Amino acid sequence: MKHFLIYTAKIILIIFLIAVLLDGLYTIAFMHSKNRGKIETVINSKAEKYDVIILGSSRANNHFVTQMFEDKGLKTFNYGMSGGHLFEASLLLKLMIERKYIIKNIILEADLNLSNNKESEGISAKFLPYIHNSDIIKKHFQNEEDFNELFYIPFYRYIKYDGKIGFREVYKIVKDEKTSSLDNLGYYPLIKHKKGNMKNNITALNPLKHNKYYEEIKNICNINKINFIAVMTPMCENVKGMNYFDKIKKTYPEIHNYENVVIEDKYFSSCGHMNDQGAKLFTARIINDFFKITVKK
Repeated sequence: MKHFLIYTAKIILIIFLIAVLLDGLYTIAFMHSKNRGKIETVINSKAEKYDVIILGSSRANNHFVTQMFEDKGLKTFNYGMSGGHLFEASLLLKLMIERKYIIKNIILEADLNLSNNKESEGISAKFLPYIHNSDIIKKHFQNEEDFNELFYIPFYRYIKYDGKIGFREVYKIVKDEKTSSLDNLGYYPLIKHKKGNMKNNITALNPLKHNKYYEEIKNICNINKINFIAVMTPMCENVKGMNYFDKIKKTYPEIHNYENVVIEDKYFSSCGHMNDQGAKLFTARIINDFFKITVKK
């Protein structure tokens, strides 16, 4: 029995040491990644200066044509992340501030995600390689249910989120393979001819009376003297429950309602996402309204 216990202990120790070694190797790879996505680009960056930063979900990523801001002399980047929630937008902004970014204006897409305080596992996982190297990331995840496992068990986070930060991603980092997420200054145009779902039902959604991460973003902007512009972005004509946007306006009166600025189906790729043509119409309106620069539609 004694020999068996010693043998078992040795096996456990070997597994633990391998996990520590792999954890370190994966983390080193991610610490040198700069061209695969928006999160690692910010984490591994130094101080930047921007006239406009765009934050939000895919409804930011697909709706704000960054080049149109640039054409008007406004240095801009679209940090909207498809599938992302305000949890990730707030954390990304905290990391920018830590890296001493100078930002004049932040445009936040704040509409559907105001209904929850949850993290988006697929996006938040991309912060996890840096959890031991950043107190900001550590604190942001500290209240999540599986924080202890993610933080204290070596290699656990890489196994759990293998599809996002596992071997395949590390291999692509080492091979220096780029993605399209940084193209077009972060804007992702939807130009496919085949339309997606052109009906939607958001009657079950209700904005939280106090969305923690929305308030964090607003407070960060206030502390750092950043002009904060929160907007609701358009949806197509065939949406049930559009009074959700009225509820947002009642709860958060400072958020500008642009949900009906572009409504015709021909300007949408799916009910919640405008195509490139619709995005250009919308972006022109935003620039005209907030930056006092006339943009031809």
